[in-house]
Amino acid sequence: MVALTTTSIAGLAFVVILIGFAVYAMFNVRAGRSEVGSEIELAANRKPYYDDDTLEGSRLERMQMIGLACLLVSVIGLPFYWILEPSRQAGAEEGWNKRFATWGSELFETTAEGGFNCAGCHGGMNGVGGEAPFTVTDPQTGAVTAVNWKAPALNTVLYRFNESEVEFILNYGRPFSPMSPWGTIGGGPMTTQQIETLIEYMKSIQIPREGCLEDELGGEEYFDVQLCGSGVLPADDRADIENAARLAMEADGVSYGEALFNLDLAAGAYSCARCHTLGWSYDDPGVSGQGAYGWNLTAGSTNSHFASEDDMVDFIKNGSEFGRLYGINGQGSGRMPGFGSVLTDEQIRAVVEYVRSL
Repeated sequence: MVALTTTSIAGLAFVVILIGFAVYAMFNVRAGRSEVGSEIELAANRKPYYDDDTLEGSRLERMQMIGLACLLVSVIGLPFYWILEPSRQAGAEEGWNKRFATWGSELFETTAEGGFNCAGCHGGMNGVGGEAPFTVTDPQTGAVTAVNWKAPALNTVLYRFNESEVEFILNYGRPFSPMSPWGTIGGGPMTTQQIETLIEYMKSIQIPREGCLEDELGGEEYFDVQLCGSGVLPADDRADIENAARLAMEADGVSYGEALFNLDLAAGAYSCARCHTLGWSYDDPGVSGQGAYGWNLTAGSTNSHFASEDDMVDFIKNGSEFGRLYGINGQGSGRMPGFGSVLTDEQIRAVVEYVRSL
């Protein structure tokens, strides 16, 4: 808003200057007198000029006043410009991001609307979670089965992954799932620019966070409420997770940790089983936690990867970072999301206790 005001002021000033110059030129032409005599025509600089009384009197004072006025414009205008410039730059950046998000929304659209059908699989333009048709081949028999694959909600994806990790997923896809590579670098149809604009749109649909620190909410950054690192999932959404887990405990007679591990809310966006249990994503789960896209968590493997429950809790809260060491002889790939912004410490600890019992 400030940037638009500054632009309007600058445009108005330009118009005023332009009009002033036109008026000055018109009066200057009209004030000019046609010269007579060949000598004056050949040497116009020899015509009589103002006398000393005029030059050192009213004309001098008039020029001094004009100079003073110009000085005042500089003294007042430059600090005013300096004060508004940061807001102008922030406004320009916000406008750029908004344009990127708008372009990204066109890519996110369904195929019928000219997009790449992200909305068709992930639950509409708000990315609340949906289903995608897929075929699964049995490695033993070769039988092919048509299934509906749970496509997780994307309105919290940047709660769990950072921007570079989301970019990697978009570029290279998720193997053995309907999520194919979309970036040209991974063999897909989207350019680097399109992937970038798609991520900008995904930023715009993130559920606004609660508890953001004041220094992360300067009012200048676009998507600051959606992306602040200190924020967490709003209380209402956390209550939905808790209620869904409690209902599963009552309906299936499972522990709190197991209910959270298999949480079906938002098409599995908060679920561990979506990656760590084969067949869970298309409602034909195998042995819980025995591994799929994520590694096998059974037979005490988590105990051999993490010396204590606290180490594992910290890992699940923060996720893995590419190249960074974790646990016992572990090195992060960035594929493991961090759940610290969507689940409470109590919930994560319950999941850890369940997993370490497998």
